[in-house]
Amino acid sequence: MPWLLRVKKKFNAAHFLTNYHGKPEPLHGHTWAVEVFLKVDTLDEGGMGEDFVEISKFLDEILPNYKLLNEVFDFSPSAENVAKWLYERVKERYPTVQKVVVWETEDCGAEYFEV
Repeated sequence: MPWLLRVKKKFNAAHFLTNYHGKPEPLHGHTWAVEVFLKVDTLDEGGMGEDFVEISKFLDEILPNYKLLNEVFDFSPSAENVAKWLYERVKERYPTVQKVVVWETEDCGAEYFEV
């Protein structure tokens, strides 16, 4: 029987979108939220599929906290593009990742997953 584990982290970063409706978007910041979903099929002797603390530490290492995302990435840092980038990084460490959700605001975000 599979489980779907989820870990949620927040980070603060500024960005602007390039080619936004043909004009530059103004620089602005968000408190971004990230959710990572991992599928596990078995539990260890302690009843855990993956250690939430370890996943959380890994996210702390790779999330661009207090950065200008346009200087971190070589792509326009939309929620969609950041979700894909983050999915690829997480998959390197956790191959059973199912999806990554990136929230720019409490109400707007993007999911990336592979079929």
